[in-house]
Amino acid sequence: MEQYQRLWDKIKYQLQLTLDEEVFSEHFNDITNVFKVVNNYVYLVAPNSFVKSKIESFYLNRLNAMLNEEVSEKHMFKIITKEQAAEELQKTTNYEINQPELGLESKYKTGLNNSYTFDNFVVGSSNRLAYTSAMKVADQPGVVANPLYIFGEVGLGKTHLMQCVGNFILENDVHKKVLYVKTDQFIEDFAKAVQKKMFDDFSKKYENVDILLVDDIQFLSGKTQSQLEFFKIFEKLKENNKQIVITSDRPASELYDIMSRLTSRFEWGLSVDINRPNLEHRILILKKKLQAETTDPDLIPDEILDYIASIFDNNVRELEGALKRVLFYCTAFDYKFTIENAEDALKNLINSKNITNKSIEKTNYTNILDIVSSYYGITTTDLLSKKRKKQYVFPRQIAMYILKDMYDLTYKKIGQLFNNRDHSTVIYSIEQIANDLQIDKAKKGDVDKLLIKCGKNG
Repeated sequence: MEQYQRLWDKIKYQLQLTLDEEVFSEHFNDITNVFKVVNNYVYLVAPNSFVKSKIESFYLNRLNAMLNEEVSEKHMFKIITKEQAAEELQKTTNYEINQPELGLESKYKTGLNNSYTFDNFVVGSSNRLAYTSAMKVADQPGVVANPLYIFGEVGLGKTHLMQCVGNFILENDVHKKVLYVKTDQFIEDFAKAVQKKMFDDFSKKYENVDILLVDDIQFLSGKTQSQLEFFKIFEKLKENNKQIVITSDRPASELYDIMSRLTSRFEWGLSVDINRPNLEHRILILKKKLQAETTDPDLIPDEILDYIASIFDNNVRELEGALKRVLFYCTAFDYKFTIENAEDALKNLINSKNITNKSIEKTNYTNILDIVSSYYGITTTDLLSKKRKKQYVFPRQIAMYILKDMYDLTYKKIGQLFNNRDHSTVIYSIEQIANDLQIDKAKKGDVDKLLIKCGKNG
């Protein structure tokens, strides 16, 4: 351990000479001791998740390069938090220094982003099955589900989850050969192999691996020769129990212009989908992202996070981008984190979003109100009124429930649609209907019919 401690002290001194004083102090000053060395990973303990995230994002490659100038065999730094270190110490207090192994160089040419880990993947109802499946595959590669096929819309975390598998496997066994590749890169590699007649190099890259992670497989569409080559690689890896993980924007059965014998093999293992996160899940994502972006998790009030989450509901990238914009805007101009300033920061994004969505949403909301009113034989005016007769109250509660179910609107937004009713009234109404549906088959039948009429299954 002393050898690695001396190396870290030397690297830290070099960083102090080259980095801005404030940057060094914020990121490296508190990292004093090497925690352990296992499987050619040198573990350092960051004071918090914010510093850990910043080092991984901006400095880890530099640190690894400096480390490998000092050692004869490839090593890598691994950054963990104090909490993670405490958990490790509870398991055992005896660590053996890992002796350098030969031939590790190729194991690090993986294409992985080492900040994509299971620890920072936010789990919710929309991705729980995919997350659990990926965890099991990472724990027992080639055994549980092969291939693992993850599908869903753009920006929902498919790539993150796929790379979690690779990073987890490498963390537990640095000798594993893990390759992450985007499908367009695979196509380009194959085209170069054909052009330069370098098939051996191509085959070694894709067949001599333990784990193959292929992103956006839908881009194989129409590429017949690339499909044939991928089919050969798939067959060889599967035959040798090497784990394959694939992502796509659609189920394998809906892939266009890809040979059926290939798509059928994608369905051999396990197919799991990732859907759009609901409001509660989006808020959790923002809170997790805030922890990574700042040392003060309470810097932005909950009401602003709720506001961002209620507007940016398409995908996680859009959501995180909005949070970063608010952070930068208020920090750069030294503004307080208020709803008004958040609105100013996001107004261009919101205006752009509204141009495409506002008229559609307004029409959809109105249609739902009209459909529910007609179904129960009342006018839309009565539905939106404050009349307390049962013949109006029940349809009103149903309409609120359907709006929440189909569009995941905030309670405040639904209240605004119903003549500015208080959000507590909306919550009560929706919960009342949800409870009724559990015990009353007739009401459930009515709601199911209405949902279809309103276009949920259309």
